[in-house]
Amino acid sequence: MNILAGGFEIILGIGLLFEETKSLAAFGIIALLIAVFPANIYMYQKGAKGIPKWALLLRLPMQFLLIAWAYVYT
Repeated sequence: MNILAGGFEIILGIGLLFEETKSLAAFGIIALLIAVFPANIYMYQKGAKGIPKWALLLRLPMQFLLIAWAYVYT
């Protein structure tokens, strides 16, 4: 799943470079960020090997900032 999500991130990021696909790519990034949010909550609750708890907590509100940033491109 990580490789698949990473592939979509790359494709959608490239889509932001072109005016014709910028809006669609931004909506795709927003959808992807919403889709992975439950996994980020789970990682915070259960912990992740090698990642400090504070970094996992910081990542949760960061998701909303990234969604807002992607929305600017729609």
